[in-house]
Amino acid sequence: MSSTVLEPVVSRVRHGLAPWARICGIAVCALLTLGPVIWTVSTSLRTPADSADLPPEIVPTEPSADAYRAVFDKIDIWLYALNSTLVTALIAIGQMITAGLAGYAFARLDFRFKKPLFALVLATMMVPLQVTIVPVFLELKVLGLTDTLLALIIPAFPTAFGTFLMRQYFLGMPKDLGEAAMIDGAGPWRVFRSVYAPLAAPGLAIVGVLAFNYHWNEFFRPLILETSTENLTLPLGLVSLQGNLGTGSISVVLAGVVLSMIPAVAVFVVGQRPLREGITSAGVNR
Repeated sequence: MSSTVLEPVVSRVRHGLAPWARICGIAVCALLTLGPVIWTVSTSLRTPADSADLPPEIVPTEPSADAYRAVFDKIDIWLYALNSTLVTALIAIGQMITAGLAGYAFARLDFRFKKPLFALVLATMMVPLQVTIVPVFLELKVLGLTDTLLALIIPAFPTAFGTFLMRQYFLGMPKDLGEAAMIDGAGPWRVFRSVYAPLAAPGLAIVGVLAFNYHWNEFFRPLILETSTENLTLPLGLVSLQGNLGTGSISVVLAGVVLSMIPAVAVFVVGQRPLREGITSAGVNR
């Protein structure tokens, strides 16, 4: 059989395998991503005696909600959830405001040292949190804010990534809109508030959703800045479920983990549409 006859056959086989190869690749990635989550939910529904069985069962033979009841009995999860909700919501709102204002200033306003200042902002993204936590702690101590929820909220308002994201977002918007508003007598603040800020709502939604999900799961800063039990956030409060020297029940610990995941998943589901629209519109604008 000549090569000219084989070429169409090989081409059909290659095109037929390509979709299945992509589906298999996506399935493997999904399994690797969701595998730990499935194991966490499954183990949280087992009894403490069955939680350490090897190999672990994907579907518990006798599902039990005792581990979830134990979470509410062992820790004040409602207080910790309220603290986390308050902290993360205010941080998300604060970052949306600061990122929107800073991004607009770097994108649309002309002032001295704009480029060096923006480079300095981007450089802060390369500095690990562990390097800056001691100076931040000392400043908060001088201000009398240590061991308060404000110690977690106020230092998290500035966001280098959010500033960069919103600057790119504003650069993709037409200048004619702002120039037309200025011809009508609007100042820089009025142009931002009435013209560009409404158009930047998808980008601001991206900043808010990412900030909420990141700070909801934050552990390091609350560990350093909070000492009182009434000021603990949910990730830090769940540590007490491990018991002394990690002797707590695995199923109880994972039940607390599952409960802590619910608000973050809910925020992501609600914010998925503006997040997708913001990324898509940013790509179209660029």
